[in-house]
Parts: sequence; C-alpha cells; structure tokens
Amino acid sequence: MKTGISKAVERTDARKKIRGEAEYIADRHFEEQLYAKTIRSSKAKARILEIRLPEMPADYFAVGRNDVPGLNRMRTVVSDHPIFAEEQVEYIGQPLFLLVGPDREKLCDLADMVNIRYEEEAGVFTLEEAEKQDTVFTDYQYRKGDPAAAFRDAAQIIEEEFRTGYQEHAYLEPQGIAAEYRNGILYVYGSMQCPYYVRNALLETMAIPDKQIRIIQTVTGGAFGGKEEFPSLTACQVAVAAKKTEKPVMMIYDRDEDIRCSTKRHPSLIRCRAALDKNNAVTGLEMDVLLNAGAYNGLSPVVLQRALFSATGVYDIPHLRVRGRNYRTNMTPSGAFRGFGAPQSIFAIEMLMLQIAVRLGEDPLEYKMRHALKQGSQTCTGGKVREEVKLPEIVGKIRKMSAYVKKQKNKKPFSGIGASLFLHGCGFTGRGESDIRGKVILSKDKDSVTLRVSSVEMGQGAETVLRKIVAQSLDIPIEKVNYAQVDTGAVPDSGPTVASRTTMIVGGLLQECAKEMKARWRECDRLEIEKVYQHPSWLHWDDSTFQGDAYPVYSWGANIAEVEVDPISYEISVKKIYAVYDVGVPVDLRTLDGQMQGGIAQGIGWATIELMEGEAGRLKQSNLTDYKVPTSMDTPEMEIAYVNNPYPYGPFGAKCAGELPFVGSPPAVAAAVSDALGRKINYIPLTPESLMESDNED
Repeated sequence: MKTGISKAVERTDARKKIRGEAEYIADRHFEEQLYAKTIRSSKAKARILEIRLPEMPADYFAVGRNDVPGLNRMRTVVSDHPIFAEEQVEYIGQPLFLLVGPDREKLCDLADMVNIRYEEEAGVFTLEEAEKQDTVFTDYQYRKGDPAAAFRDAAQIIEEEFRTGYQEHAYLEPQGIAAEYRNGILYVYGSMQCPYYVRNALLETMAIPDKQIRIIQTVTGGAFGGKEEFPSLTACQVAVAAKKTEKPVMMIYDRDEDIRCSTKRHPSLIRCRAALDKNNAVTGLEMDVLLNAGAYNGLSPVVLQRALFSATGVYDIPHLRVRGRNYRTNMTPSGAFRGFGAPQSIFAIEMLMLQIAVRLGEDPLEYKMRHALKQGSQTCTGGKVREEVKLPEIVGKIRKMSAYVKKQKNKKPFSGIGASLFLHGCGFTGRGESDIRGKVILSKDKDSVTLRVSSVEMGQGAETVLRKIVAQSLDIPIEKVNYAQVDTGAVPDSGPTVASRTTMIVGGLLQECAKEMKARWRECDRLEIEKVYQHPSWLHWDDSTFQGDAYPVYSWGANIAEVEVDPISYEISVKKIYAVYDVGVPVDLRTLDGQMQGGIAQGIGWATIELMEGEAGRLKQSNLTDYKVPTSMDTPEMEIAYVNNPYPYGPFGAKCAGELPFVGSPPAVAAAVSDALGRKINYIPLTPESLMESDNED
C-alpha cells in the first residue's frame, strides 16, 4: 500500500550503528540517591486511629501529608485523590506515607515494623451495591429526537443488559519516578505519557512557580493509558520526599504493587432498551451506562463522556435517550485505558444489534449495515458526519477476505464466526482540543531540523511518524529530522499523548510548520516556527447539553473473528481475525500494522482471559501469574487491510488509529462465541468457568 511518504524519507543511514540499548528510569542513578517505599492501607474503608513508626535510623525518613507544602490533592479532571491519605482511607492500597532511605532491603524491614490501627467502616464494592446506595460521582444524560414517541409507537421492544470487567494495562515497564532538586529547580524524571499533567499537578502540590519545575520523560516501556494520570500521583509523592530529605529520591514499583495499586479499566453495566418499527428497524434506543469509578473520581467523568458519545456506535438511530453514571466504590480507582470508555459502549451496542438480528432471523452483518451512518447523517449527539463513510467498501472488502458467507454456511460444531462494526472519535471530546490549544515548535539549524513537542514515544511509534511527517513535508532525509527530548523546560505543551490525537493533531501542526519552513528555507541558517491548534470553525459543541460535534472526524473499521470452543472444557481458541480500517491515509504502514495487531490482541485478552475480580475491596489477581494476558500462543493469525479516505485537516490525510483496533475485536470474538454455542453473550471476559456456569443455568 502506498503511504504518501517519499522514498527519500524511507531511506536509512547504513553507516549508523543501531544499538539495542535504552535507559529506563530504573537504570538511572543519582549521587546520594535515596529510595522510596509506599506504606499503604490494608483496609478498604476505615478511619485511621494511630500510626506507629519504628525507630528510624540515620538517613531514613517518613514522608507524609504533613510534609506536603501545597495542596494534598492530585490535580486531574476531578482533583479528589489525596497525595497521602488523611484521616480516612477509601481503598486497599491507598498511599499513607513513604519510607525513604538509602537501602531498599532496610526499607522493607522498616515497613514490616509499621503498626497502624484502624476503625473499619462498611464499604461499597460492586456496581449493584453502589447503585442501591446511590454513591454517584457523576451523572450525565442527553437525548436526540423523540424517544418517548419511538417507544410508544414501537411494534416491538427488546431489552438487554451487558457487563464488562476490569482490565490491567500490563505494560512491560512498571511505574517509576525520580525527583531531585538542583540549583533551585525541581527535576522530575519518569515513565509517563503526559509530562505537562505531571507539571501541573506539582505546581499545586509543591506550591512553587512554574519556572522552578522541569518534567523529563524517560524511555517509557508501554503505557496504554496507565501512565496518563497515575504518574501525577507518584511524582508528587517523590517530589515531597526529595524536598524533605534534600536528596534525590527514586521510587520504582514491583509488578505486584503496580497491579494492586495502579488504575484499571472501568468495569461497566450497560442497560439497553430498543424500539423496533413494523419493518424491524431500530428507531429508538435507551441506554443507561454505569461505570465503577473506584474510590476517587479522577478522570472518570471524561471516560464516561466518551462512553456516552460512543453509545450508538456506527448506527444511525433517530431517537435516543442516553444516561451515564460514575459510581464511587471502595475499590482501586479506575482510570485511563486504551479506548477510554468507548470499548464498553461499543461492546454493548454491537451485541445488542447482533441479538436483535438473530431474534429476527436476519444475517447480523446485513442487518447492521441497514442501520449504518452515512455522510450527512446526524450523530448520536446531534452533530454531523461530514466525511465520506466507507463502511460499504470496508464490509465488502472484509467479507471477501474472510469468505464470510461461505464459512457461515459450512460451520463445524462448536466453531463460530462473528463480525463487528465500529468507529472511534479522533482527538479529545467536545471542546477538549480547543481548550488545550496544543502548541508545537519546529527549529531549523542549517540543513537539519528539530521538532519540539510534548508528545511522548512509549512504543507506539510517535517519534517515527512525526519525524516522517516533517521530513516528507520538507523533502529532506529523515536522518536530518531530530526529535527533542520531552522536557517541559524545553518543549511546549502540545497536549497529552492520549486520545489517538498525536498523528492527526500534533502531526497536523508540524506539517503546517514544515510547509511554512520550506517556503522560507533559504532565508537563513536558523529559523524557528511555531503553531497552535485551532478547531475547524464549522465544529459546534455545547458542553452543558452534550449537543453538537463531539469529534471533528471519526475513524471506522470492521472485524470478523473465527473461533472454536472446546465442548468439554469451554476453552476458547481464536483462530483468525480479519480487520479492515479507515484511518484516513496511513503515514507509516509498519507502525500502523503494529498498532492494529497490538490493539486486536489486547482486545481479545479483555474479551476472553483477562479476568480480574474484587473481593471485599481486594483485587484477587495481583500478579502476572494470576492475571493472564495473551501470549504468542493465544494470538491468532491476523489479516489486516485499509481503505483510504483522506481527512483534509490531517497530515497527508491521516486520522486517528491507536485506539480504533481495541474497540473492534472484543465484540467480534464475543459474536463468534455466540455463534459457536448458539446462545446470547452479554458479558466479557468469556472465561471457560463463566461459559460453563451459564450453560448450566440454561
């Protein structure tokens, strides 16, 4: 496939040595460095009555809330999570204070001697309990058309509810942060997605001016959303420790601590009620989305918004009533995760449309396509689909690739084939991008250029893609394009590396810079050009009513999954995934294929084997032995293709890509399992135990 990138950009320097080395935060060492260990709550909900510390040796310190110079709250969308617990704890694993010292083993010994007395209180642990007790953090709703009339006039009403579970990010590199004061400046280094989030949190917690803080992203070994807001908490803790001890402080989580205490994907309970007319078309939909936010609200309001704005998936349903609530429970806080609320909603709407088609005796893929959005259609929030919707081409391509019709007719017992259609909004929801006003800088020095952005490389290929965009736009070799280290003291705030926005938003700004620079290339040896993002003038959004264009554009896709289910053990074997995507125009095909393959595999894991359960506030799976993620043996053969559909405001026509593959594979796999077993599937993960139990219930 042609990617729009010139051969000059594709060249690599044969003389350049490639070294398989990277310095992660755990590889760094500072002079007189101390280590930090977090002392955490062992209770899900309790008042702290007394904390007794052991006798602290010289050069060992306890660092807690009384040492925080500013606000003892982590700044995020809702800044309710304490940096260190105060009189009350709200979840098992909540940070109480740090023990800091030069020897890690000694810190563990001291931690064992800490004695804490609590007065336990009754906790809330499930969405059902939270709904019953009405522990609502956030309650949103919107409507479209006249849903009351649609249900009043309906020939048939179908009701279902769907559930999805926790998911652990399972990035290869655990959470890690270090802080030091040097020449009156607080330097914070770490594995993170959003350096400016960390900076803004530290401004409040440390109560010092902006010019006295620098956040430097170190090589980051994976994130998937798990290093979006969470590093703001650990950075504040370590910075307080560095201030108190007057020495550099390093804190690296081990895997068990990381899984027990870091944020997770929100579990969901989604209730759907569909109105069908006499022609079996879905004319009305009521959807009630319940998310388990955990002990603190944090980013959950925005996760809920994206879940609601994805309520109808790719379908044009004229009459809607959509409600969503985040509930407080005494569980580990939920947070950012690839897809950011959309996977939960798209799983629900895809399974609902499948079940309606099966009930009506119609082919699911054909039934879904009859309801698909088209160019000019109104979105669920009353915006307008302005781009050409290439779902017919996508579906035609994937049907041919997979021999879908033939395989439907020639199925073996306990084998199944299932399809999903899906979209993903590009960039931040609503006014998000216009509020961020992301900024980029492109600097020329003789015959080479340096791009300065706060977009981080975390394995997804940002450095490659952004450098290629600049190189192609300037018509220079990619070797002449440098990517400045992400350091808030040296790069502007381009916005966080989240929401599938890096290529489309940041890359688009860099292309604008490069075009201007090319026109002025011969002016002088040194030249600097900056651009700030501006939303297209034709976009309209009302935050108070959730009406208008929730996104400037969408990316689209279809998956077909083939599975076999063991009739004795109920183990699921995903044999093959076919996938066709519209991401505008691919900028770097190899990077894009990697994103798609990884997203598909991650979605399969969430749908099948990634079980994480809570019991009285404690996560039962707290390591990578108990919490299973897909291995190479669980990853099916994948056949991936693309449909070009240039977006005029994206670099070379590119749209978003990173989250799109995740939302498609779970409902496709669930649909295939439903086909194999001949029964409804209303939940994931589809573990053998859960399938066996539901079979016995039937």
